[in-house]
Amino acid sequence: MEKWWNPARQQHWGEVALQIGIKVAIALLALWVGLRVARWMSSLATRGMSRAELEPTAIQFTARVLYVVLVVLLLLAILQSVFGVAPASFIAVIGAAGLAIGLALKDSLSNVASGVMLVTLKPFRVGDIVTLNGQTGKCESVSIFQTRLRGADNQTIVLPNSTITNGEIINLTPDVRRRVELVIGIGYNDDIDKAKGLISALFDDKRILEDPAPDVVVYSLGDNSVNLGVRVHVANDDWFGVKCDLTERIKKSFDANGVSIPFPQRDVHVYHHVGADGEAIPAAALTTVSLDALQPPKKTPDKDPGPDVS
Repeated sequence: MEKWWNPARQQHWGEVALQIGIKVAIALLALWVGLRVARWMSSLATRGMSRAELEPTAIQFTARVLYVVLVVLLLLAILQSVFGVAPASFIAVIGAAGLAIGLALKDSLSNVASGVMLVTLKPFRVGDIVTLNGQTGKCESVSIFQTRLRGADNQTIVLPNSTITNGEIINLTPDVRRRVELVIGIGYNDDIDKAKGLISALFDDKRILEDPAPDVVVYSLGDNSVNLGVRVHVANDDWFGVKCDLTERIKKSFDANGVSIPFPQRDVHVYHHVGADGEAIPAAALTTVSLDALQPPKKTPDKDPGPDVS
């Protein structure tokens, strides 16, 4: 052991450790400076695109992609200049690893491709109110992998980009108006014109637009009620509030004026069964009555008296 670990070897390993430590320190310093430069260049590009009045969706997406590309180039430069890794061999390793990672992360890569499609085709923009895969909210951001919405109840909704491009996209913003639709049921014995007049009197809300004009129609004849359809147009930001307020005011107006909103109804028919003695058997007693008691008595054939021997 003493022969192997001599002062010369100790000095050699000390120099190697010192060289590695210096390279690691330089790499960390270069990484720290490079990340700050990449972030600065990304923000600089964002400001430049904002001055050019590009769409916010394209600005955010391009800035994020630029930052990722700069970080990858920074890592390649550090590996080559500090640690002496040849670019050709490094690129070969990256290619092989990229193939394996691509197969494993095909869903994530499809999200990236879908993000590029969303930015290029522009079915919606940041700030638009959209319905994506049944989720409605205000678009806050479109990133490389996902899109973020802010729901009406202030919930954050995060959707993968691939599910958006493969599903239905409804953009509610191009038309600043949005229609509120309500279906209100009244009893068959209630006056339809009276109910329609009570609802029409509630259209004095300043948030309800006059064009298109609000209306009340007989929507359908249901199993238990006559269904009235109420349609009004409001600004996008007022949709939820008007829908809730109008529903409450209709209920209070109906209660004050004697118009009923019926509950679901079912008709029950009770049949009386007749026993063998001809008397009715109550329905409540049927569970305790033998089935034979409900049948008329069977007639037995008369016995043959046999031959007359007189």
